[in-house]
Amino acid sequence: QVQLVESGGGLVQAGGSLRLSCAASGRTGSMYAMGWFRQAPGKEREFVAAIIWSAGTSYYADSVKGRFTISRDNAKKTVHLQMNSLKPEDTAVYYCAGRRSEILTTLPNEFGYWGQGTQVTVSS
Repeated sequence: QVQLVESGGGLVQAGGSLRLSCAASGRTGSMYAMGWFRQAPGKEREFVAAIIWSAGTSYYADSVKGRFTISRDNAKKTVHLQMNSLKPEDTAVYYCAGRRSEILTTLPNEFGYWGQGTQVTVSS
């Protein structure tokens, strides 16, 4: 099994920055891609960004392009999400997810491993 643990959430003013981290442990060799999703109250979980572990290829939701950057640390089996120019609409619980495939997808049900989530709140 794979365990994912997020950290770095918090409260920030609009225009500010936060950096989320997700540490993977366990059978990480079975994981080929990692991503971030978010879920606001009363809304469905939505894709934010993902990265292919081997190649480092990343892709983003249109709503965060140019503001968020996903990166990975191979040695530490950690993925980061640098979030800049935050907006109140970015407020949500952010979840780290892992996938046993390198095929690009933005669908939550295509990711088999999930962290517990971390709250990000952006005040106006």
